[in-house]
Amino acid sequence: MTVTAAKALLQVRGLGVARGGVPLLSGIDFTLHAGQAMVVRGPNGAGKTTLLRTLAGLQPPSQGQITIAPDDAVYAAHLDGVKAMLTVQENLDFWCKIYDQPAGDALAQMNLAALGSRLAGTLSAGQKRRLGLARLLVCGRKLWILDEPTVSLDAASVALLEGAVQRHLAGQGAAIIATHVDFAVPAQLLDVSRHPALAHPFDPGQDEVFL
Repeated sequence: MTVTAAKALLQVRGLGVARGGVPLLSGIDFTLHAGQAMVVRGPNGAGKTTLLRTLAGLQPPSQGQITIAPDDAVYAAHLDGVKAMLTVQENLDFWCKIYDQPAGDALAQMNLAALGSRLAGTLSAGQKRRLGLARLLVCGRKLWILDEPTVSLDAASVALLEGAVQRHLAGQGAAIIATHVDFAVPAQLLDVSRHPALAHPFDPGQDEVFL
């Protein structure tokens, strides 16, 4: 029997990242294959957001190499990306058109099917967060890069997200997730506090929103 190795969706070699010209992290090496997840941890201000933005292609690395196929990744950050004057269904339809993907049961997976006709601006913070995360289910991208995706979610909603990530991995996708909470998905661990840039001793007083 021939066993086919899982495809490497993301390769990182000697990666360094900076924000506003200030070096934050260096010497990061890892490979993420189809079906794998990685959890990124570290104190506030250590550079988790900057690392994820760099992996997503939103800013250049200060050193090293990132290998990822074009249009393989989707990035979900702190903001929900929800249009308040559109309904829940219209918000999802907008993203389906952007990614040229069917809606499928994305709203049901995020427990929003009963709210499809409601204006998104009237949703609770947790409901808005789930609607923003429903975008992942219609993006058709293999690599999910998630920055604190559990913000505003209660325990039941976190379980919905965990289920969505597990199904994505089972479908030969991959995910890299920065989170402070215990996430019930088998994953590698990357502790960014172990990779400080030599010119930048970690200062816990920094504001992670900007780093």
